[in-house]
Amino acid sequence: MTCKTSLAISVAAFLSAAAPCAGAEQKYGPGVTDTEIKIGQTMPYSGPVSAARVIGESEVAYFKMINQHGGINGRRVTLISLDDAYSPSKTLEQTRRLVEQDGVLAIFGSFGTPTNAAIQRYLNSNHVPQLFIQAGASRWNDPSHFPWTIPFVNLLRSEAKVYGQYILTSSPRARVAILYQNDDFGRDYLEGMREKLGSDAAHAIVATAAYEASDPTIDSQILTLHASGADTLLIAASPKFAAQAIRKLSEIDWHPTRFLAEVSASVTAVLAPAGLDNSTGVMTTTSFKSVGDPQWATNPDYLAWLAFMQKYYSNGNTRDAFAFTGYSNATLFAEVLRRCGDDLTRENLMAVATHLQGVYLPALLPGITVNTTPDDYDPIKQMRLQRFDGRKWQLLPGVFEE
Repeated sequence: MTCKTSLAISVAAFLSAAAPCAGAEQKYGPGVTDTEIKIGQTMPYSGPVSAARVIGESEVAYFKMINQHGGINGRRVTLISLDDAYSPSKTLEQTRRLVEQDGVLAIFGSFGTPTNAAIQRYLNSNHVPQLFIQAGASRWNDPSHFPWTIPFVNLLRSEAKVYGQYILTSSPRARVAILYQNDDFGRDYLEGMREKLGSDAAHAIVATAAYEASDPTIDSQILTLHASGADTLLIAASPKFAAQAIRKLSEIDWHPTRFLAEVSASVTAVLAPAGLDNSTGVMTTTSFKSVGDPQWATNPDYLAWLAFMQKYYSNGNTRDAFAFTGYSNATLFAEVLRRCGDDLTRENLMAVATHLQGVYLPALLPGITVNTTPDDYDPIKQMRLQRFDGRKWQLLPGVFEE
């Protein structure tokens, strides 16, 4: 099967199921007309985590593709994607513009923990969906306090527990050091590791070091952690600082067992800049297919993504995992819009998004699906460990579920 054929089948299958129920009553919220659905997001197109801009670019390209094939239920989807430079104050400013001036139906897929935290209360108090955000802090799965916010990626605390379980099983006497970003993003890793290690945490975790997202480097933190005598290191860092950490470890000839935050597992954005040889042996979790992995070379969903990249995001890099993540997140949001039919209110959007069962996405590993309920917004609960072999990620045996 060629890439072109895969793309045609993928889009055709989506559109064949996209017709609204005949005679259904039309109910529209802000940003919706008979011909358009307007949504918005912020992305770090500049600033310290600009590597993640690829997520937004691929999502914009995905909806361009959908629109060229007739839209969703006959409506084109307009995704307004604005730069927030990973600055919480800028995120709030841009989000207010999207809601109050552009009149979007929902905020979709915005990136970052501190940035999404800056807009969570505003969006919830105004009953604006904050859907499938690219941030994994445990605070995002809190339907009782923030019923309008749903995450997309694995929750960070659950991810850290997977690393903790591996340590307890494979190296119960490990001396653990943790580098973490000094916000909800980093602290969730710290607390998840402590929770999983339980009564052993007090003596197993021998050192921690925090950094600020505005810091130029984390060299001093790595030197501090090295001095602790740790033989295991959790790098709970965003892409820029994760690359710095891996490179610095090599420079000082420190070779602990290394766990890397999943958000920083991109070969092109993190491991290559850090040095592929330096990155060999690093472990992370995933629920997603690894781009460039030969085992997916004939997978129809993977071929459809490659065809999408070639036609709609030709300046993107098919070795960049962020491009596959953005594409998959966009397919999920498009599916929710499709299921809404002609009831495109904010309330119905949330009702559909919180009742997803067994939804398969093209980037997910076989057997892993999206599931949400009104009491549990965490969409992806299963993870696998993988290790970098110097060229690509290799899946390790076993599935972890939190």
